[in-house]
Amino acid sequence: MKKQKHLTVLIEQDEDGYFVATVPALRSCYTQAKTLTVLRKRISEVIKLCLSHEKPAQHRFVAVEQMEILT
Repeated sequence: MKKQKHLTVLIEQDEDGYFVATVPALRSCYTQAKTLTVLRKRISEVIKLCLSHEKPAQHRFVAVEQMEILT
């Protein structure tokens, strides 16, 4: 029987307009795409692949913040 897992996926947009998705609980679990529709399909596939090789770290989502740093 398959178990349902809940994982946090972070989605950002890079300077070239591509969407980039990462899963903090899984090492090296990321992908990119030009559209959100394609990105969601790809990250689902990558998550399944990553889960077949590793157990996710126990992370609890707290917040996402954007910070501006003067350099």
